[in-house]
Amino acid sequence: MHDSADVPKIRVERVTKSFEERRRKSRHPLAASDRGEVVTILDDVSLDVREGELVMLVGHSGCGKSTLLNVIAGFERPTSGRVLIDGVEVAGPDPRRMFVFQENSLFPWLTVAENVALGLESAAPGERATVPELLQLVGLSGFGDYYPHQISGGMGRLAELARALAMNPDILFMDEPFAALDFMTRCLMREEVLNLMALLGKTVLFITHDLDEAVQLGDRIVILSDRPARIQQVFEIPDPHPRDVSTGELGKIRRRAYQEMGVNPVL
Repeated sequence: MHDSADVPKIRVERVTKSFEERRRKSRHPLAASDRGEVVTILDDVSLDVREGELVMLVGHSGCGKSTLLNVIAGFERPTSGRVLIDGVEVAGPDPRRMFVFQENSLFPWLTVAENVALGLESAAPGERATVPELLQLVGLSGFGDYYPHQISGGMGRLAELARALAMNPDILFMDEPFAALDFMTRCLMREEVLNLMALLGKTVLFITHDLDEAVQLGDRIVILSDRPARIQQVFEIPDPHPRDVSTGELGKIRRRAYQEMGVNPVL
């Protein structure tokens, strides 16, 4: 038997994900499809994530970051390899693992409070917070009766986060949740994430294209190569928050991360 202290929260073991592109014999929508070439999205990816760790996944668009999250979450099966959570192989989705997406997913005909309450329906009875508690947790007290069109984009993201936290998940998957927000709002949202991490200690896998965001938030930065995605580089960031990403050791990590991505950090 393994000591639980030696078992990572998430273990990705040599995961490869491929699919076959289907090509229609003609342009007619009912035409049969020919077998196409096999496209590999993830190639022999291995990664351990510790409990309570915030790991930032970075890579060029289309490299396979979202596919990796979907495989870890159990929404897609790997072609080969496996994913273990708490030492148990992932066989499918689980309410203890929740997503926060880039796209707005609040129901426009429900109030903020009603949207958040949806998350409570699947929460275990002994683990349920109340809607007011969840709204207070993310700084939305007083906005429960508002509809999504009456609040800002950042507040909408906070409402989605509250709905995800209503399930009391062990793991949060965040797929570019702030990409559509303006710069100042993104900065405020980063602070909220850090505050919630300090308070709740959730394990978080966070996709971003913003390397400064990755250096500011992450305990580790994992850079994926272009497709087929492999682990290209991993940066450990032991510095406490708040962080100045432009100077000292953090500045060096930032420059190296930009170089790994093939981008000049100074323009």
